[in-house]
Formats: sequence, C-alpha cells, structure tokens
Amino acid sequence: MPSQLKKAQEAIAWGDHLLLVYPLWLGEMPALVKAFLEQVMRPGFAFTLGGHGWTPRLRGKTARVVVTMGMPAAAYRWYFGAHGLKSLRRNILSFVGIKPVRSTLIGLVESASAKRRAGWLAKLEKLGSAAL
Repeated sequence: MPSQLKKAQEAIAWGDHLLLVYPLWLGEMPALVKAFLEQVMRPGFAFTLGGHGWTPRLRGKTARVVVTMGMPAAAYRWYFGAHGLKSLRRNILSFVGIKPVRSTLIGLVESASAKRRAGWLAKLEKLGSAAL
C-alpha cells in the first residue's frame, strides 16, 4: 500500500470523527474520492471477513459528509433522492461501522454571493466545533 494511504488509515484510526467534503459529480462522489475510499477502507483495516459475514472495524466513529453542487440542494435531496449520498452512507461508511453519518448539502455554489459563501463557512465551522 502506498505510504500516503497508510497515513490516511492511521489518521482515520486515530480520529473519532471523519469529515468528507466533495463536489457532486454526475450524481455521485468524484471517481478519485471513490478510489481513495476503496483503497483506504480495505479488509483488515476497515472490516474483517469471516465465516458468518463481515465485522466492521471502525465502530465508535462518526462522520459528516459535505457535498457541494451546482443544482439546488433540495432538488438533489428530494427529486433525485440523494442516491449517491445514500450509497456512500450505506455501502461504505455504515458497512465499516461509522455511525451516525450526517450530511450537509450545499447547492447553487457557482452563483453564490460572497456573503452566502461566508454563511456556509460559518455554518460548517459551527458544526465542526459541535463535533469536538
């Protein structure tokens, strides 16, 4: 395993809370983010396989996923069902024991004013402080 990925595993093992921030890309996380998670959340680190299924190894950790997008966040959540976010939560994070997984969707990022962007940053800072 590349040393950078080993360092990421060490950071995940050390921390109690995982923050994942990415832009929505074709309804999902970008391929590089998915590839990173596939490599870091390997068997032996994030879960073990046994005769009766799998055992999550990252229990006791929580996560916040922040997704930015060009469309209104409500459209992604309600019309599209936030399918990419649901998949990440169910098939990766919950699978390895990370619960709860909370999310923040930030829409219409390209047209946002400086004031609106500052508001988003203030909200995220407040959420980050609450996680400590």
